[in-house]
Amino acid sequence: MTTITNARLRAFFIISITVVVVLLLLTSAGNATNDVTDTFDYRVRAGDTLWEIAGEHGPDGVDIRKIVASIERINDVYPGSLQTGQILEIPVVSS
Repeated sequence: MTTITNARLRAFFIISITVVVVLLLLTSAGNATNDVTDTFDYRVRAGDTLWEIAGEHGPDGVDIRKIVASIERINDVYPGSLQTGQILEIPVVSS
C-alpha cells in the first residue's frame, strides 16, 4: 500500500514541477515578445477609455489587453479613473 502511495506522490510531484516550468516558460515568452522600450505622452480627451487609447496607439498584432495592462501599470491608473486633460505615458511596444 505504501509503495503505491509513494509512486503516486512522486508522479504528482513530477507533474506539478512540469506544469510550473511550462507556465514560467510561457509567461517569459509572452513578455519577451512585447517589451516596453519607450513611452510617449498622451493627453486624455473627454470620453477616452484605456481600451480606446490602447487600440488607437498600440501596434497591430499585439494583444490589446497587454497594452492596457502596461498603461495601467506605468501610470498607476485603472479603467474608469481617467480624467480629461490627464497626461498618460503610453508604452511603445516592440513586437
